[in-house]
Amino acid sequence: MNEPLYPTFEQSAFAGLIGVAQEDITPPVGIYARNWGAATHEAAEGIHRPLMLSCVTFQTTPDEPPLVLIGADLGWWRSADDERFLRNGILEALSLDESRLMFCLSHTHAGPSLSRDDAPKAGGHLVEPYLQLIQERAIRAVQTALAGAQPATLTWAYGTCALAVNRDLPDREKDRYICGLNPEKSADDTLLVGRIADGQDRVLGTIVNYACHPTTLAWENRLISPDYIGAMREVVEQATHAPCLFMQGASGELSPREQYVGDARIADTYGRQLGYAVLSTLEAVLPTQTRLSFAGVVESGAPLAIWKKESYAPSTTLRAERVEVELPLKPLPSLAEIEKEWAACGDNVLKERLWRKRGIRKTVGDGEVTKMPLWVWHVGDSILVGQPNEAYSAFQQQLRARFAPKAVAVMNIVNGSTGYLPPEDLYGDDLYTVWQTPFAQGSLELLIESAIQTTRNLTRHEPLNA
Repeated sequence: MNEPLYPTFEQSAFAGLIGVAQEDITPPVGIYARNWGAATHEAAEGIHRPLMLSCVTFQTTPDEPPLVLIGADLGWWRSADDERFLRNGILEALSLDESRLMFCLSHTHAGPSLSRDDAPKAGGHLVEPYLQLIQERAIRAVQTALAGAQPATLTWAYGTCALAVNRDLPDREKDRYICGLNPEKSADDTLLVGRIADGQDRVLGTIVNYACHPTTLAWENRLISPDYIGAMREVVEQATHAPCLFMQGASGELSPREQYVGDARIADTYGRQLGYAVLSTLEAVLPTQTRLSFAGVVESGAPLAIWKKESYAPSTTLRAERVEVELPLKPLPSLAEIEKEWAACGDNVLKERLWRKRGIRKTVGDGEVTKMPLWVWHVGDSILVGQPNEAYSAFQQQLRARFAPKAVAVMNIVNGSTGYLPPEDLYGDDLYTVWQTPFAQGSLELLIESAIQTTRNLTRHEPLNA
């Protein structure tokens, strides 16, 4: 059979049984919510916008185990024990293999504590019941999504949004970097949007993958907030009349332009900026199960290529893989040494840093290497990659370049969180992401190579432009 002279234009898609559900996971006012060393308060005093949990399930037949994607308006995990408590309860309740669940945190810095170790602090007694509530709502969301699953198509389209900027700024007075807008460096502005629609092209849900730290609201803010994700979701859901699931991208060095404020209106402005970019990208999505095919030439002032829409059957492939990537650790003090230093410290800022370092040491253990999980899903002819750390945007840029033209969604803070993964050439600099991370130089590059190899194995072919 002869190959066609002209390729068709298709957007990455998956056709199968897809379920969508959403739950409110707003915590009680008064819960412990001190996320910043510079903060002078400990308990949340109000709610800016509700925190939401959104769920999408994927199956090819009703009797097969689903792939379960969850996005939640939450910050990060200070303890691996708390993350396992939440996720294992979901896995057990749904009889799911560990490879088939990705629980993605938006990484808001205006959310409640997720650490039961904070119980002695103001509002800390509310943390454990809140974790139980999240677990219950997550289970209910998955059950609701599966019960309402129907034949549908997930179609992806790339767009751009200028919200994110580079935040590694050289200090002009000291030999170090400070964390804030660097106008002299470019930032990855890639936006990936997935539209879930039924056979009548009715939108059932939207998936948004974008890389930008939700650090608009900081120590002056005393309200629980999803940061910019809240207003983004409002814009998209009002236009589509369907739930929107947000997945934080590889945003290690990316943030909003103006941040660390107490004014929630600024977070809402950023959210609308991203929301309108999402809607613009959705306008580029072709109708469900439709592609463009070359239909001939019309001779005019120029020879004009005519492309017309035609129906086709998208891929029904669903595969999931979880692997462990062995990453080297920097020389670190022991857990006992960190706890002793924390107990003797009287500076609130340093005490907060030591508390976070304690959680990191508990997670990675006392060895010289640690094993970090990596999830790779092959959904139709798209790739979803999730991992628990804060990788720099090189992670998503290299994966997308390697596996184009497939749509590649890349997520930080998935099923855990430990530390940053900056590029190896930054390890000689006095930079927050370098001295915060427990991982040694070259760890990001090891993760990238493992993700490439796992994706190759899962898709069973070499990337088209490798």
